[in-house]
Amino acid sequence: MVSLKQLKYFDAVARAGHFGAAAEQCAISQPALSMQIQELEKSLGVQLLERSRRGVMLTESGRAIAQRAARVLADVRDIADVARRQNEVLTGPLHFGVIPSVAPYILPQLLPMMRDGFPGLDLHIRETQTQFLTRELLHGQLDLLLLAMPVEHPEIETLALFDDRFLLAMASSHRISGLARATADLLDSDRLLLLEEGHCFRDQALAFCSLQKVENINTFGASSLSTLVQMVANGLGLTLLPELCAPLETRRSDIRLMRFADPQPKRTIGLAWRRTSPRKDRFAELGAMITAAATPRETAAVA
Repeated sequence: MVSLKQLKYFDAVARAGHFGAAAEQCAISQPALSMQIQELEKSLGVQLLERSRRGVMLTESGRAIAQRAARVLADVRDIADVARRQNEVLTGPLHFGVIPSVAPYILPQLLPMMRDGFPGLDLHIRETQTQFLTRELLHGQLDLLLLAMPVEHPEIETLALFDDRFLLAMASSHRISGLARATADLLDSDRLLLLEEGHCFRDQALAFCSLQKVENINTFGASSLSTLVQMVANGLGLTLLPELCAPLETRRSDIRLMRFADPQPKRTIGLAWRRTSPRKDRFAELGAMITAAATPRETAAVA
């Protein structure tokens, strides 16, 4: 008979890749954890792990069962949430994932608001790319995501919060004569600097530019918008910046921003959670707080 305790221990081993680390996380001895995993394998009639001196690896059956075990454990946590948080404000543990092109520009305003508005919340922040956030959400490692729309998956619900327009960023010495607004074809005449592959903002920028050629695109291993701004300021090319980041990233005097001609390119920022989550109504309340936090406190100089 498979028990939740066995699934919890197996989930810990699957994530850690090591019996010792998993035992420490579960606060039990390594022999006791190993015994529980062996009992689980015996009950299921399959080998879940390949054991070696370097650690453990999941077998093909182990990978499939690990995914289902993670979802079962997430559902159990949701059941506890239903019982514990009926008619309450957002409380208890919340594992909150945010994409890198949003986190630095909204969390400084948002976190104090969340602390004051939800004093019983035990918040855990995870910042990484969309593909990893959605995977961890589905596996129960995260409860809520703040990212760029759309997120299309039958097990995920979303709530759009606000639009974030794109701006053209260039060195202050760069001159574009006779134009009040930027156009996409300007990006063909200079090197376009973008985030490295895997960032959704890179894909959104490429989609706007409708670029068929890639000769003038340079990622230079940039994993943050701050790095792109430094490169632009030193005359290495042009880039697109979300307006959300403009107040922080354009404090330097050697950066110039231009709005694009209508229809202006933009992305939609929103929340995503599992359809089975019992806290979806509370997430909507948090969404209103996020929208308020995203309202600019200062206006960047935009041409």
